[in-house]
Amino acid sequence: MEVKPETASGIMAGPSQPPCTRMEKLSPDALAQVASYFQALSEPARLRLLNLLRGSERSVGELAEATGYSAANVSRHLALLAQHGLLAREVRGTSVFYAIADPAVYELCNLVCDNLARRFERTAPQRAAFTSARKAASARRR
Repeated sequence: MEVKPETASGIMAGPSQPPCTRMEKLSPDALAQVASYFQALSEPARLRLLNLLRGSERSVGELAEATGYSAANVSRHLALLAQHGLLAREVRGTSVFYAIADPAVYELCNLVCDNLARRFERTAPQRAAFTSARKAASARRR
């Protein structure tokens, strides 16, 4: 197991990463826009909708049926994602269709998922130790 040095604060240092120089130079207003973008992705229902749109465009009705959400709820989530530039919207007759406008969102999601997977892998042995100890204590009480 790789042991990482602690920082002065006692927090384990992560892998060396290049600094995010773009974010470093942003104004407070620009940082608020970045935060708003991440907020758009912070709702599980919106992530589910993005997953459903991976393969092709879909109408609000199709997405509502696939998710079990009301059409109004789906429409509200999709409108927010479109407002942030993640989705493209097209009206055809009485239906509204949505498609991915920025495929980079999937790269971002992959980064986050990979990060979470690494974190869970690191903590799995610790969780297993507690689970084993709890099972042993439970068996002794019987």
